[in-house]
Amino acid sequence: MQNSPLVSILCLSYNHSQFVEEALNSVLNQTYKNIELLIADDCSPDNSKSVIENWLKNHPEVIFVSNPTNIGNTKTFNKLLALSKGEYIIDLAADDILLPDCIEKQLKAFQNSELGNVGIVYGNAESVSENGKHLSHYYETDNDGKIINPPPSGNIYLSVLGQYNKICSVSSMVKREVYEKLGGYDENLAYEDLDLWMRASRRYNFEFIPDVLVQKRELATSLGSQFFVKNNARTRKLNRSTYTIIQKALRQNTSKEENRALLKRIHFEMAKVFKTRDFSLLLHYILMELKIRLNI
Repeated sequence: MQNSPLVSILCLSYNHSQFVEEALNSVLNQTYKNIELLIADDCSPDNSKSVIENWLKNHPEVIFVSNPTNIGNTKTFNKLLALSKGEYIIDLAADDILLPDCIEKQLKAFQNSELGNVGIVYGNAESVSENGKHLSHYYETDNDGKIINPPPSGNIYLSVLGQYNKICSVSSMVKREVYEKLGGYDENLAYEDLDLWMRASRRYNFEFIPDVLVQKRELATSLGSQFFVKNNARTRKLNRSTYTIIQKALRQNTSKEENRALLKRIHFEMAKVFKTRDFSLLLHYILMELKIRLNI
């Protein structure tokens, strides 16, 4: 590769003692070598910290941050981001795995894109079970391995607003400039990816890579499963973060078309919070919808 920029891998661990070594080794096994690896453990109650410290004995060059208290993903990521130096960033959960050519393909997508102002590239992922067994692909593929309905590239803001397609965060590489312009992750949120897509797609083009780049671990404790639990404090916190993200998106919308697209996502969220019995949040969404409809 003619241009070999530094890529920073920010690996976040919380109760990942069973998987963290495999995640870290997947970074070392990349075909692209100009990489710096930074690890943080967010005060895991399991033995993740000791597993990481034992692994670090053979890799003393790797930066390790051990939080004395649990502060959450957004704050932990921003701590590592401030210590990193790479031109490109990957946010790696410590239970996921980068395939060996992941970074090489992501950088080529940046460098060979016909689009201008590309801020993020993203690809397909293989969902695997706790023991690594294949479950599915994030974007469905045919018998030849080709994606049946590939997500878009370019200006995808309207698509993100309306939930017309989903983005696989695990397979994403982000230009550092994006985080700098957006001020990193919003530390007031309980999770980070939707807010990043909303804000970044307003300013930057996205490039899709039609290849499987990573293995995404699906566990009973995975974040995606926590949005649908009835009468649960963590679920309420996550869904209220989503409401905040949608409020922010509404403020940055500039057209009736964008507001109509956002209504589609609002309807999805309304159904979700109704099922989880968060009726006060449902009322907020109803009032938000009425406000939007008065202006479209």
